[in-house]
Amino acid sequence: MSETSDPATVLVVEDDPSFNAALSATLKAAGYRPVPARTAAEGMRWFAHYAPDLVLLDLGLPDRDGLSVIRDIRARGATPIIVLSAREAEAMKVQALDLGADDYVQKPFGVDELLARMRAALRHGVQARGSAPRVVAGDLDIDMGLRRVSRAGVAVALSPKEYDLLCELALNLDRTVSHADLLRAVWGSERADIQYLRVYMGQLRHKLGAARLISVPGVGYRLAADRPKA
Repeated sequence: MSETSDPATVLVVEDDPSFNAALSATLKAAGYRPVPARTAAEGMRWFAHYAPDLVLLDLGLPDRDGLSVIRDIRARGATPIIVLSAREAEAMKVQALDLGADDYVQKPFGVDELLARMRAALRHGVQARGSAPRVVAGDLDIDMGLRRVSRAGVAVALSPKEYDLLCELALNLDRTVSHADLLRAVWGSERADIQYLRVYMGQLRHKLGAARLISVPGVGYRLAADRPKA
């Protein structure tokens, strides 16, 4: 059983009602709990009420600039923020990142890319807070706050890439993560050589057990919450 079994809450601050509704539906289908907001004021109100795990923020809001929302959220903590904006100016991107945004995705964007960036932001966010959950899957214990992995009570030494892959799978416990999403999340691009992924996953499966880290041929990999029965 995982302490992260509840879906991650994602605050969607976007003034376009149709885009907000479509994005919220996509997030819900992907296993998240979306909280829609259409103004900065509403966004900050829901931020205080729901304490979301992640914020998706449009910069062009009707009541005030989204950059000021980044400032307000950063004044309250380290919740990951991904900016979604049609603004192309490099200076705007730099300003948003300098104010504390974790990522900047330009509209229009692909859903798979956004979901991969969200998983990376959530992983980095919980690690940075030092209060990251422990994901427990059978005899496998993953403490993301301490960056410690153990199997049947015995510590397992992992390389940085092995650890990042495991965390990506743990944040999607019992869900298959595609090869492309794993390459984006860990190597930064789905165009990275898939052979790298196969090598590192082979090492992980050797260290942690092939019955726990399941290969889905032609699709991706899955971290099983419960070991399959023989």
